[in-house]
Amino acid sequence: MFAIPHPTPDALELPLFLSPVVCGFPSPAQDYIEQTIDLNQICIEHPAATFYVRASGHSMVEKGINDGDLLIVDRALKARHGAIVLACLDGEFTVKQLQERPFPALLPANPDFQPIHLLDGQELEIFGVVTYVLHKTKLG
Repeated sequence: MFAIPHPTPDALELPLFLSPVVCGFPSPAQDYIEQTIDLNQICIEHPAATFYVRASGHSMVEKGINDGDLLIVDRALKARHGAIVLACLDGEFTVKQLQERPFPALLPANPDFQPIHLLDGQELEIFGVVTYVLHKTKLG
């Protein structure tokens, strides 16, 4: 296991346009800033227990997690049935959907991958709950 540094981030407030964004031609009359937001306040509920990790692979694409995405993981949250978790299974880290019933398993979100059914003697630690996924939409 590794230690998680928890620096206190400076607030970085960015403009927030409160008018809904239509995916079409915008109205120039609504081109003004109504307030600012700090993504740390929105995305990080438990700063001392939250960290980022980069996703690798394609097993969770149907849950919106792509290769190279940045995941925000909160260790203070209790992992529940259906949560997307960062798990350590027999010393290997993986991101999967937690299934607690009818039997424990770690489920991929891609039909090309098989579920991981937990066997007696396997060592599983839920390292944290994935709370947000950040990925680029621009090309290049």
